[in-house]
Amino acid sequence: MSIIDDVLKGNETYARNFKLGSLPIPPAKKLAIVACMDARLTVEQFLGLNTGDAHIIRNAGGIATEDAIRSLLISHYLLGTQEFMVINHTECGMLSFKDADLLERLERESGVSAIAPSHFHAFPNLEANVRRQVSRIRSHPWIPRTIPVRGFIYDVKTGKLNEVQC
Repeated sequence: MSIIDDVLKGNETYARNFKLGSLPIPPAKKLAIVACMDARLTVEQFLGLNTGDAHIIRNAGGIATEDAIRSLLISHYLLGTQEFMVINHTECGMLSFKDADLLERLERESGVSAIAPSHFHAFPNLEANVRRQVSRIRSHPWIPRTIPVRGFIYDVKTGKLNEVQC
């Protein structure tokens, strides 16, 4: 049985006891979060949130990409979020490579040069990356200056969230 088949069985069990169908579309806490996709991050759990409390936008590295900002704009303007968080974490895989090296590897192993993605947003410094993502969000012309945007690093060994001064 494939992994997907296995998780589909898990969904059957989940759906039998499902009781969240009446949650409203806008997030209850009016919060949107950009976080890394790392499987060790259980964002709702470590923030004490329930399903329906926040929008959680995840990608490799918790990067404020064009798509993440698109989601934040929809979250705010159409669904009422009023605060944004950026969450990176210790031991992030994005610290372990350089964009050029990965691009070269992909081209070498596939034998093909592709136009996208043109970069992978790897970074050498965790705190600097958090500051960069917060700055990208704050400086976007369609993000209101009244929205607080704060950055954090989650420690995968302790479960503690530490704020980065931006």
